[in-house]
Amino acid sequence: MITTTGKVYLVGAGPGDVEYLTVKAYRLLGTAQVLVYDALVDNQLLDYVPADCLKIDVGKRGGKPSTSQTEINHLLVKYCLEGKRVIRLKSGDPFIFGRCILEIVALKNAGCEFEVIPGISSALAAPLLAGIPLTDNVISRCFAVCTAHEPETLNWEALASLETLVILMGGKNLSEIIHQLIEYRKSYSTPIAIIRWAGTPHQEIWTGELGNILEKTSGISLSPAVIIIGEVVRLRDYI
Repeated sequence: MITTTGKVYLVGAGPGDVEYLTVKAYRLLGTAQVLVYDALVDNQLLDYVPADCLKIDVGKRGGKPSTSQTEINHLLVKYCLEGKRVIRLKSGDPFIFGRCILEIVALKNAGCEFEVIPGISSALAAPLLAGIPLTDNVISRCFAVCTAHEPETLNWEALASLETLVILMGGKNLSEIIHQLIEYRKSYSTPIAIIRWAGTPHQEIWTGELGNILEKTSGISLSPAVIIIGEVVRLRDYI
């Protein structure tokens, strides 16, 4: 059996701006020997690792070239078994659409030690930064978070019945999202907000209704974006 003093840390980098990094994540970056990072993390984070740290960009942004998940798994295992302290830096939170389980399985099968460090998910931070509370004791007593990267796999009837929806990775499928919600009796007048590059200096926000948001965002690339659908969007005017 291979023994090693290496360890892999699966770290959430937060929604964008480096200031949303947790204190624990910041401290770990300062000890990294190998950094394996996603395309959506703030590039300033690269300045927090030691000068001799090996930095590996694996992409992982929708629609863009990226390293395969199999190869990422291989990199984590390889450097851990070499005795390195490896930081696997993911945008948002590792356990929210971060494909973390696949990496954990690979590490466990190889006998590698690992630890998961939480981060602030854009699903929670983007609405807040846009002045949209996800819950309200009258108009939003629950909310759901989903990814619309593959809209055909979702139960739209169930989603349309909820008071508030937060949709990640849905910018390219906005028209299909709206079609499905209206198909299952969401009103054309249901409020919607789209937040692009949440938590960064490039953040932009579009608001409207299901019936007019496509016109308002025509010709605009809506990636990466967080979409909020529900009456809570109207609260932004008061906040």
